[in-house]
Amino acid sequence: MVATPKTGSGVIPAPKNGITGEADAIEAIAALTRAGLKGEIIQISTKGLGHGLPETVPVLMKAGDDRPLESIKATLEQYRIGPERRRGTAEVTTLKAFVDLVARHKDEGSAIFAKTSWPSPALTAVIDYHDDKNAPRHGEHRIHYAFPVTPEFQAWINANGKKLEQSDFALFLEEHAAELAAPYDAEVNQFEPLFKAKFATPNELIDLSRGLEIRVGQKVANHVRHQSGEGELVFVEEHTNTKGDPITVPGIFMIALRAFVDGEPVRIPVRLRYRVQGGSILWFFALYRWEDELRERVSQDLMKAGTDTGLPTFEGAPEGR
Repeated sequence: MVATPKTGSGVIPAPKNGITGEADAIEAIAALTRAGLKGEIIQISTKGLGHGLPETVPVLMKAGDDRPLESIKATLEQYRIGPERRRGTAEVTTLKAFVDLVARHKDEGSAIFAKTSWPSPALTAVIDYHDDKNAPRHGEHRIHYAFPVTPEFQAWINANGKKLEQSDFALFLEEHAAELAAPYDAEVNQFEPLFKAKFATPNELIDLSRGLEIRVGQKVANHVRHQSGEGELVFVEEHTNTKGDPITVPGIFMIALRAFVDGEPVRIPVRLRYRVQGGSILWFFALYRWEDELRERVSQDLMKAGTDTGLPTFEGAPEGR
């Protein structure tokens, strides 16, 4: 007969965990296992994570998961009810629209940059630019204004330095007569000594174009250049071999026109040249430092944009995105 262990009182004590049998022990182990596998929902604060999120986002954390922690960005984005921040580039077509739109969106860190050189002069406002306290920002919200060149100024650029037949040159002067301008006294004093030539008035240029039109097909019998810088051409009729009246060719003239749509006019001196070869003649002109005039015009518009918006301005380009 096997002896039964007894306590000092002769009573067998019950197990401390309340398990009285093998089945109860198995069930207790299973319960602990199920409890260990249950997930836990925790609330993640979204403070400082951008706009458009609720204050907290629920995330299910699985107990007993030994995988490394992963980013919850995708989970957060599912709850976003608005854009994280403003981004993208607005394109405007006038300086006024640029100023108005910048004034609408600007803040204390906004800044305006300008590409003042040709080609493709432009203004770019970076609304979320780094502020003056050196706090970095994304720089992804921008407003861009590419100065649109007027068709008439583009025509002068395209023909600049290009050799033209007599008929084509006469037609060009006729078509762009509205852009011809009389020089100011200050311009006469500046450019006539520089080029050693006299300015032509708009009427003199129109007379030149008409004189060239009626002499299309005629050969040049003689050409001279006077000390005044003016040239003189004498044409001859082939079928009669009689010389006509001479045509005076000015050395320089002035144009005044809007270089950019809705912009202020620019004034550019133009040097007129011709080449006589074997009785025929080719015409060409050179816009004097026209790129400098455009750069000055863009610089003036940059200053105006800065004054109207109250923002700092810089010639150059902002950091890339």
